[in-house]
Amino acid sequence: MTDFESLNIETTKEGEGSEAKDGDTLVVHYEGTLINGSKFDSSFDRDVPFQFILGQGSVIQGWEEGLVGMKVGEERILKIPSKMAYGSYSTGGIPANSGLIFRVELLEIE
Repeated sequence: MTDFESLNIETTKEGEGSEAKDGDTLVVHYEGTLINGSKFDSSFDRDVPFQFILGQGSVIQGWEEGLVGMKVGEERILKIPSKMAYGSYSTGGIPANSGLIFRVELLEIE
């Protein structure tokens, strides 16, 4: 298997406070792997969180939809189908048409 049918969201640790919504600046740590377990990126490894504005199209669709409603301190596993990631394009060690798995921890909402 190299892809998922649809977005799957699993909360592995509950957070607190207000929920992330479009227009919020999120600060997250994440690890991305292919379905076969091969890691292609990790802000945890770099010890540098990633910051972006939710709902602005600056991240893949799977993140745009999968991170809405998160609370600070929450951790989620996102299983993202290729059509909500990079689709038929390959990039940075990610083959075309690959489903992706992200472990995401929300550090801050600004």
